Amino acid sequence: MRRKGLASMAVQATESSATPADSDDLRPGGTPVDLGPAVALSCRECGQRVPLGPSFACQECFGPLEVAYELPAGDPEELRKRIEAGPATIWRYAPLLPVPADVADKPNLNPGCTKLVKADRLAAELGVTGALYVKDDSGNPTHSFKDRVVAIAVEAARAFGFTTLSCSSTGNLAGAVGAAARRVGFRSCVFIPHDLEPGKVVMAAVYGGDLVAIEGNYDDVNRFCSELIGDPLGEGWGFVNVNLRPYYGEGSKTLAYEICEQLGWQLPDQLVIPIASGSQLTKIDKGLKELIALGLVEDKPYKIFGAQAEGCSPVSAAFKAGHDVVRPQKPNTIAKSLAIGNPADGPYVLDIARRTGGAVEDVTDPQIVDAIKLLARTEGIFAETAGGVTVGVTRKLIENGVLDPSLTTVVLNTGDGLKTLDAVADGPTATIRPDLDAFRAAGLAG
Repeated sequence: MRRKGLASMAVQATESSATPADSDDLRPGGTPVDLGPAVALSCRECGQRVPLGPSFACQECFGPLEVAYELPAGDPEELRKRIEAGPATIWRYAPLLPVPADVADKPNLNPGCTKLVKADRLAAELGVTGALYVKDDSGNPTHSFKDRVVAIAVEAARAFGFTTLSCSSTGNLAGAVGAAARRVGFRSCVFIPHDLEPGKVVMAAVYGGDLVAIEGNYDDVNRFCSELIGDPLGEGWGFVNVNLRPYYGEGSKTLAYEICEQLGWQLPDQLVIPIASGSQLTKIDKGLKELIALGLVEDKPYKIFGAQAEGCSPVSAAFKAGHDVVRPQKPNTIAKSLAIGNPADGPYVLDIARRTGGAVEDVTDPQIVDAIKLLARTEGIFAETAGGVTVGVTRKLIENGVLDPSLTTVVLNTGDGLKTLDAVADGPTATIRPDLDAFRAAGLAG
């Protein structure tokens, strides 16, 4: 069955400023919650509202919950000045996030404000005549965009009295949770598939929390974590992408905020965004709509394109087939950070791509590797496999006449290539003796 009113429900949850009718914002124990402008959780399907708390599914229709706000009113120029005067982290956007006003004064990893790279040489290779940018989120503390979402989830965990952070992860999130937990003094216990890239395993383990490998793929890990939440063993745990998921997802909005601010408070014409669960893409769209509603950017059309690996492309397959329902797949790709065969936000991604005039496309593993090398060779950015997916899909969309090369386009790189070294097997150009004759003989001089 098609989920009805996807876009309208998402907008309703963002724009409405009413508080829940029957109760105040409470955390366990009855203590008032301070999550800044956040006033409730709202179901994306039926609009049902519940108080702020560690909930992720509507009790009326089982639809996903997301944060509803009372966003700042008044002069947009004053709000722009307030944001620009803030710290060079995601906390400059605290008035638009479910965090307390003093969040920047608390111990945290302070992610955000990563580079928006003008990618002229990449543009020339791809045949792009307009402005092409790479939003390079590998500059975050644990070298992926996951630091953004975890930072917001940590504030919710504090508000709800949790002291253990957990997650199901394809790798990057495990490292981000481990680091953030240590920074704020929490315990961490994270769960990963047993066959992750070694670099991501090491990075998740080095922080000293508990790291548990589950026999199976990410979807198996996620099901296990959902069971653990309902068991006494998981009582009092904050699973950042399960029972704290509504808050966690809001961290991805900061990518939209930063991109527009870095473009001089302008919307890009086109964005190419990787799809794992689909949450990042949907929240970037939500962030763009919030900026428009607040008058911080001029309202104009924009297109959102989703990018998947062919070996795990359930959303792409549904888009191409004209379906509204995403059929799960068994992942088989080198892009393990995107290897979610049953993406929770898949139907919403389809809705956004179609509503904005975008598309969802996929590329093969060899195309991913080629795109990683292309980005590195042209712009000096070493992307992980997910970044190879977005660059590869961008090239494919241009070649197929789907993405307009004359417009301003932003491509996301969400992680550091040092985490996925196994995907790129390049070695030395030559191995020589330490003398000039050997160097000349290798044909490398000049």
